[in-house]
Amino acid sequence: MFNFGTLIVAYGTKIELIALQTKTATCYLLLLLSMLCSTIGYTQDIPNNDANRVIRAQDSLNQLKKPATVKDTLVNEIPNTVVDTIKTDSLKINPKETLTDKVKYKALDYERISRKLKKIYLYNEAEVIYEDLKINAGEIILDYENNTVFAKGIKDSTGAYVQTPVFKQGANEVVPDSIIFNFDTEQAIVYGSRIEDAGQGLAVLSERSKRVSDSIVFLRNVKFTTSENLDDPEYYFYARRVKLVPRKKVVTGLVNMFIADVPTPIGVPFAYFPLSKERSVSGFILPQPGETQQRGFSLQNGGYYFALSDYYDLAVTGDYFTNGSYALRADSDYRLRYKFNGRVSFNFERLLNSERGLSDFSETNTYNFRWNHSQDTKSSPNSRFAASVNLGSSDFFQQSLNQSNTGNFLNNNFSSSVSYSRNFNGKTPVNLTVAATHSQNSQTEQINLTLPSAQVNVDRVFPFAPKSGTKKGIFQNINFSYSSNGQVRFQTTDSLFFTQEMFEAAEIGVQHSIPISTNFKLFNYISATASTNYTENWVFETIEQRYDPQAREIVRDTVGGFDRFGTYNLGISLGTTIYGTFNFGEDKKIQSIRHVIRPSISYGFTPAFDQFFDSFFTPDLSDPTATELTEEVEFSRFDGGFFGAPPNNRGSSISLSVNNQIEAKVRSKDSTDTEPRKIALLRNLNFSTSYNLEADSLNLSPINVSGAVPIIQDKLDINFRVSLDIYALDNNNRRFNTLNINNGGGLARITSASANFGYNFSSTDFEKKGSNDDGDDRTQNQTFAAGGRPDDLFGGGVDITGAASNAFKDDEEDDPDEVQFYNFKIPWSLRLSYQVNYNNNARQNEISSHSIVFSGDVELGKRWRVGGSSGYDLANPGFTFTTLRFARDLESWNLSFNWVPFSNRTSWNFFIGIKQGVFEAIKYDKRRRPDERL
Repeated sequence: MFNFGTLIVAYGTKIELIALQTKTATCYLLLLLSMLCSTIGYTQDIPNNDANRVIRAQDSLNQLKKPATVKDTLVNEIPNTVVDTIKTDSLKINPKETLTDKVKYKALDYERISRKLKKIYLYNEAEVIYEDLKINAGEIILDYENNTVFAKGIKDSTGAYVQTPVFKQGANEVVPDSIIFNFDTEQAIVYGSRIEDAGQGLAVLSERSKRVSDSIVFLRNVKFTTSENLDDPEYYFYARRVKLVPRKKVVTGLVNMFIADVPTPIGVPFAYFPLSKERSVSGFILPQPGETQQRGFSLQNGGYYFALSDYYDLAVTGDYFTNGSYALRADSDYRLRYKFNGRVSFNFERLLNSERGLSDFSETNTYNFRWNHSQDTKSSPNSRFAASVNLGSSDFFQQSLNQSNTGNFLNNNFSSSVSYSRNFNGKTPVNLTVAATHSQNSQTEQINLTLPSAQVNVDRVFPFAPKSGTKKGIFQNINFSYSSNGQVRFQTTDSLFFTQEMFEAAEIGVQHSIPISTNFKLFNYISATASTNYTENWVFETIEQRYDPQAREIVRDTVGGFDRFGTYNLGISLGTTIYGTFNFGEDKKIQSIRHVIRPSISYGFTPAFDQFFDSFFTPDLSDPTATELTEEVEFSRFDGGFFGAPPNNRGSSISLSVNNQIEAKVRSKDSTDTEPRKIALLRNLNFSTSYNLEADSLNLSPINVSGAVPIIQDKLDINFRVSLDIYALDNNNRRFNTLNINNGGGLARITSASANFGYNFSSTDFEKKGSNDDGDDRTQNQTFAAGGRPDDLFGGGVDITGAASNAFKDDEEDDPDEVQFYNFKIPWSLRLSYQVNYNNNARQNEISSHSIVFSGDVELGKRWRVGGSSGYDLANPGFTFTTLRFARDLESWNLSFNWVPFSNRTSWNFFIGIKQGVFEAIKYDKRRRPDERL
């Protein structure tokens, strides 16, 4: 540590500060001593050619200049002669100190002081600290006469330029090839500087920089890029003169774009780049021009982005067509760390086909609203709020002009749910859930809306259980619980959604349920369960029926007011587990087979609640001349109401089921394994049926057989289901009370059957590596958020911003050293879904549906991928909705091509542009929209 303005006398390596005196004798003595020390000190100095050596480091911008040749008003020339301080009158008052703090320094190899040149030399891992400024470099030369410091790198044993300077002041950091800094003015001259994160992913590479203050830097011969390879960027923007305000803005003169160091004609006379690391900056979103056959010229996806705060934003975009069609979109993302996050989207499109006044003119208004909200489970352990909303016009995805909705073209059902749940922990826990739900079919345009519903669940209570120990016997295992569910339900259509007619047709109902059960053992091997359930239903509308003799028809009148009915049922079930093992020997390939059988039988009884039924008489309505009231019509005032009518006939039935699991122990192929490997031969082979004790005929229900056959262990199972009926069909193809075997047929008829499977193949499966799961984040995957699949089995939406779709994203960053133009081991993936349905319920003997859907990707190179999704209908031969895609990762750029070759969604989209950061608006987009034909 040192201070300027005092005389420095060297004693070896120790620096001592001595104040000057005015006595003449003392001055002569000091002069003689100074000359002697100077001669001795000079002979101990390392020669100048070593002390002042400057290593030239060639960077991508310019070869370093020696600091001695720098001509700038900020730095004085380094003197070559020693100033005789004795000639200075000791009575003269020293000038005011310019340094406001101590300068700390250190180095690994040596710290050498040259009193002749008034410099301190630091070599190898050198460091200088002054206030909030810190410089690290291979070599640092500290000039304590001019209050300057020079830092540069050094060469290692291989001749490589290492330990380049790192200049830090506050939050700013610069990595140059060399730097000269003045402590007095706090200005610096930097050669070959790099600012790797100037804001929004922007890197700034400068040949020569002049730091005027900590907030203003002037640059010369500058490269701007978002490339990760700063030594050899694949593209950059070159500017001759630049003014940089760190973390705020960049203002330049003439700017040209270079690709692979080759200049292009793309350039602007001046440029302004906003820089911010805290959040994005508001600004305009430039539209893309286009043309369609039916709607004329267009400007699409233009608008404005509002960076409202660090926690939420808003993007408003729209489309306009010269025939009058337009679209408006609003998207907002919000996030509060450790609390919640979500996304809100609204789309409205006014579509005009042809021109007004023409015969083929049509006008359509469609809309879609989506909201996805997710709460961090740790933020509130006892309560949770969640939302997944997708509602709008039934034909929105079929009519939409936006290609990002292509992945939802095949969606027929939309659903929504917004819920809040709260747990009340106590001796008997209680859960409260308030929700609003919505379901919609785009084919029938039917909408079912529950707004709202409230449900209360009380945990099970064992009133006779012991205070400690296990519960034993029928009495101690008796338990009951309580649940209540109230709903306001709306059933409407797409055209009446949220109109007065919809609200007038609202239905309200409340249902209370108290289940009581117990369980016990019979003969130590049979598990028995006895249960009963009481249900109380409250409604606020009933329906009365009567016969109108004037109109000769049955009239239904809706009666308002509170009404209720209660029902109950009884049941008992018995079940056990049987194990069967067949051993073949440990020396065999198949050592043993185990068969697990779980049979169960249950009985259920429901009484007839005929007290809730009334009747009236009508004439034979099939005879127009009949007037005598001879036909009795029985009805319940709850029929057609919120919960429907209670049963009027006593129910008594026995249900049977047998579940089977077959497994095998197989000797492992790996000789080091000491235990055999377990494999499944048959999963959940289940037989079930029921026998109605109250029916006078057709007592036995069809026998259902279902199961899964493993094809590839733990990866691919073929699921099947078969329904068998033992009763025969009459001439009208209706069941009658005769066994099929007694009617000349087999033991049972196959009335229906189905089989299906889904599987993901990939090249990694054959390399004994696991495959990655598809992402299912609804806030990030637009297709999934709109009700589609998280993968691209039915096609994916086209990201009009140019970001790669799910199928073209790597979970890990590519290693530049592993990039190859062609992969000799070509990675690939294939997703399959197969389904077949057979129907023979009334002697149709037909395959009602038979299709296979597939989607796949092939990685031709490390950054080259092609893929597609399609399907084939085997029942009605023909290809289903098909999409083809191609993508090329150009490091800092994305190139993609998506094509729908046929169907009424025929379209294609070509995109090339910078991936992200401040230059992401630089792109080229060309598309053919769905209303055109190639």
